[in-house]
Amino acid sequence: MKFAANEMQHVELELTRRELLGRTGTGLGAAALAALLGDTAFAQQAPASLGQPGLRGLPHFAPKAKRVIYLTQSGAPSQVDLYDHKPHLQEFKGQDLPESVRMGQRLTTMTATQKLSIQPSRFKFAPHGKSGTYVSELLPHIGSIVDDICLVRSMHTESINHAPGMCLFLSGGEQPGRPSTGAWVSYGLGSLNQDLPAFVVMLSRDRHGTCGQLLFDYYWGSGFVPSKYQGVKFRAGGDPVLYLTNPPGISPQVRRGMLDDIAKLNRMKQAAVGDPEIGTRIAQYEMAYRMQTSVPELTDISKEPSAVLEMYGPDVHKPGSYARNCLMARRLAERGVRFTQLFHVGWDTHGNLMREITMQCEDTDRPSAALVKDLKQRGMLDDTLVVWAGEFGRTVYSQGVIDDPKAGRDHHPRCYSIWMAGGGVNPGTVYGETDDYSYNVSKDPVHIHDLQATVLHLLGVDHKRLTYRFQGRDYRLTDVSGEVVRGVLA
Repeated sequence: MKFAANEMQHVELELTRRELLGRTGTGLGAAALAALLGDTAFAQQAPASLGQPGLRGLPHFAPKAKRVIYLTQSGAPSQVDLYDHKPHLQEFKGQDLPESVRMGQRLTTMTATQKLSIQPSRFKFAPHGKSGTYVSELLPHIGSIVDDICLVRSMHTESINHAPGMCLFLSGGEQPGRPSTGAWVSYGLGSLNQDLPAFVVMLSRDRHGTCGQLLFDYYWGSGFVPSKYQGVKFRAGGDPVLYLTNPPGISPQVRRGMLDDIAKLNRMKQAAVGDPEIGTRIAQYEMAYRMQTSVPELTDISKEPSAVLEMYGPDVHKPGSYARNCLMARRLAERGVRFTQLFHVGWDTHGNLMREITMQCEDTDRPSAALVKDLKQRGMLDDTLVVWAGEFGRTVYSQGVIDDPKAGRDHHPRCYSIWMAGGGVNPGTVYGETDDYSYNVSKDPVHIHDLQATVLHLLGVDHKRLTYRFQGRDYRLTDVSGEVVRGVLA
């Protein structure tokens, strides 16, 4: 089908307030507005057919990393049992957490009325690598890569519940509505590949289905920046992206002709009303068409060497597993995807801690380490930043009766552990310390906004200069705080 411009005339006659404002943004009005708002609001963009270019003037300086892979552990892994070795806690076992340590910190309703009995980790720790970094026996594979990672033991946050905590960790604010880190990165730096999205998201959960946090779409949303920068979620079964396959009876030629005609209609509408979301729609239709070829090739792992598949473990053969998603993250990085985010739920260990954290580590330890090793052996780790992190940590005191097999640990924002690898990070190091109780940061605190500023810095972006004007205010990922953590840089 072919359409003429006069077939749009009846639409143009229906002038809404939005369309009126859109039209007044053209010509001299647009030039004046651009002068007021600056380059971030009216950045010069290449044509939509060229993918997703970044803003003019970015990166601000030479980047260490070209791409980022976030291994997001949803539910809050326990630093006490995984990364923050405190053998002397045995001396305090069963004692109440001292008020001088708690310092009036608010507690969740799950432990506010119980005795706060110190529960040392029941798992063994051992030094690993040349650096001698202590890691739990639950993470033998991550232990094998400690000389390639920087372990940060001094993370802290304000959030004490999952949704606001994850929202702060990913978007810089506790309330939904702001762009996620991946959206900021794809907005500022654009895409390295015309045939795949700049920002891809994959989800997995613990194989036993014991305890999973809800994952909301706004965790990878674009907030108030154009929607083409939001994360594209790849599904585990069927088409990785909905409607990627042509319906029966629709040939590639028919599909191409249909998209061409729709694009003509959209361009006429865009010229009439000036709505930037119409441009997003055109670009996304074109991306979907190109993904019909690129995605099947991406998801076909049949040509992966058997040694590589073995490195990720048996679950790599299960679509939607954490292991398969880690392998897919490497394949996406190879193909130029700027920001890949994996979410793995099941770390919310309020009860049955020993059993559930063991299962979580069985799911994630080997694939996480394999990803780092795989990137390294391909020469990609130097310019790929890998971040392993959750939204907060776990209490040193027991939730429930101490030593009860069904006991767990509650939420804890005051201190927790994450690690980073590659992309300009100083390998084989530990940054930050906690007090004797793994309750407060005692040295080199790292706030969520500091982590975000550091990730952007490694990508060559000054976090204070990557802004977007919305409702009369210049927003940034790090809100009004955040400093680059120089101590983790190589």
